[in-house]
Amino acid sequence: MAVLYTAEVASTGDGRNGAVRSSDGILDMGLTSPKELGGAGTSTNPEQLFAAGYAACFHSALRAAARESKTVLNGDTVTARVTLNKDDGGYHLSASLTVELPGLDREQAESLAAAAHGRCPYSKAVAGNVDVAVTVAV
Repeated sequence: MAVLYTAEVASTGDGRNGAVRSSDGILDMGLTSPKELGGAGTSTNPEQLFAAGYAACFHSALRAAARESKTVLNGDTVTARVTLNKDDGGYHLSASLTVELPGLDREQAESLAAAAHGRCPYSKAVAGNVDVAVTVAV
């Protein structure tokens, strides 16, 4: 396997209430737990960062699938929701992706979303570990 890129980010301070900084300094921000978890909710948190990465990666995979099928997309968006859950086994993540593909018929939109889900590195990384629901809106 050829390595194309490696991101390096260090967490300092108190985890969810600390800071993260990438080795190149582009990402450099404080973190706070969300209000729903008893935190201040004044900065981003790990779930938001994961959702941002997943949405962007899935959107890129969607765009690649559209190009391959010669489908023109206009006004397309991908929204990721990442949920922190807790049960007797501890904490777990789940995710939902809403793929909006205005102007396409449902069958074509669902086919593109399925193709994106099959090729997205985030989807591959969480397969079998994180429940992911993909919903298509046309």
